[in-house]
Amino acid sequence: MTEFLEGYPFAIQWFPGHMTKAKRLMENQLKMVDVVVEILDARVPCSSANPLLKKLIGNKPKIVALNKIDMADPECTARWLAALREKNYTAIEVDCQRGKGIKTLLAAMRQAGQPVIDKWLKKGVRNHPVRVMVVGIPNVGKSTLINRILGRNKTATQNKPGVTRNTQWVEIGKNLELLDTPGVLWPKFESAEVGFNLAVTGAVKEDVFDRETAAAILLLRLKRMYPQQLSAYYGIEVAADDTARQLEEKIGRARGALKAGGEVNYPKTVDLFLRDFKYGKLGPMTLEEP
Repeated sequence: MTEFLEGYPFAIQWFPGHMTKAKRLMENQLKMVDVVVEILDARVPCSSANPLLKKLIGNKPKIVALNKIDMADPECTARWLAALREKNYTAIEVDCQRGKGIKTLLAAMRQAGQPVIDKWLKKGVRNHPVRVMVVGIPNVGKSTLINRILGRNKTATQNKPGVTRNTQWVEIGKNLELLDTPGVLWPKFESAEVGFNLAVTGAVKEDVFDRETAAAILLLRLKRMYPQQLSAYYGIEVAADDTARQLEEKIGRARGALKAGGEVNYPKTVDLFLRDFKYGKLGPMTLEEP
């Protein structure tokens, strides 16, 4: 069903065959896992959480890592952390690109896995590893996290969804192993809102949604939520009654995205705006409140 966001119809669906295989692999590997770390995009923590995961992991300890905090509104991130901790989750903020929060996350992994070590010690087994599965949607930073922990490019990383295809165990120190898994989306997004949030933050490929519609919705959102940052980055005046098209025209002219004759090149403007948001150039912004 197509839903309307900010007056625009928005629909998206993306579930490639390799993700079906990835889901089966994840289900099988979970049987050998002691602790699960789910990495969420701090800009859209709710939309980037896999609703299938709760059923799949059962009673295994779960750590929630809010990644890309450098791109997210810090006040919103603090509220999200508080809300998650109120639900008894171990919630940690991380910036995998810069390494912030990695030591705290490692300590949380070891703490969550301590009962496993104690169990094996009672059986006379020393140095039994705690096995941790790292899960998350495409392009959320799973492989970047592991590379940051290792200090080298052990796993494949690329800033586009669907790069990690195979599961791989990575030893990261005494008694601790990590499992990097392919990014997994679920068969059907529960709402157009979730699909939109995942589209503009880079979790789904650009060719499976209408970029002009996504840009229009996002512009109207940011006009309401972060007008000063939008104005400051592009050097434009953002009026309360601006339409998405008017904002695109202002951005296009400010950025010189023009056709011959001085008309705004709207497709080029849409592309540069969506790219600026995806990479956090507009400043720290969060699209979801806890």
